[in-house]
Amino acid sequence: MSRLRRSELADEIVAGVDEAGRGPLAGPVVVAAVVFDPRRRPRGLADSKMLSEAQREALVPKIHASALAWSVVAVDVDEIERLNILGATLAGMSRALAALAVAPTLALIDGNRLPKALPCPARAIVGGDATEPAISAASILAKTTRDRIMRELDAAHPGYGFAQHKGYPTPDHFEALQRLGPCVLHRRGFEPVRRLLAPALF
Repeated sequence: MSRLRRSELADEIVAGVDEAGRGPLAGPVVVAAVVFDPRRRPRGLADSKMLSEAQREALVPKIHASALAWSVVAVDVDEIERLNILGATLAGMSRALAALAVAPTLALIDGNRLPKALPCPARAIVGGDATEPAISAASILAKTTRDRIMRELDAAHPGYGFAQHKGYPTPDHFEALQRLGPCVLHRRGFEPVRRLLAPALF
């Protein structure tokens, strides 16, 4: 999805890009891209990991309302298995940038790796989700979207606790894996899943 506001754009159109869900054992990785008018940004932006769930959710409509453009894409488990998690994340970054209703002239991407196929020049920024407002906003959109997806998937795959741990490797999640075995949402290429459930997987 994307959103375009009517506003006079500066010569340089900067998009912030971040992901949520590289570390979990299950579910998609979600990537967001956000373009702000530098004169119009919501207050309270920060790395999504430093905010409470309530703070993140409260910021979402403010980001939507003030962004010149935003997009969110999810890369599913099948593609994660095919490309590996890094490849899937980089592919999602390219798609999120391409989906923006305003074409950026520069992308600021959280982390230390850049996708090869990008619609514009880009710069990787380690810790950018804490220092660049557009990256912070992207991290919030990615995190809240992924959390919502995992809550919805919890209803379709009861017993694993996806609504609580969101697929991350918590003790409760490992216990459910031992008890139930993997479901279609689990990333079977991830070592903890292979190690714990090798007979069921292979």
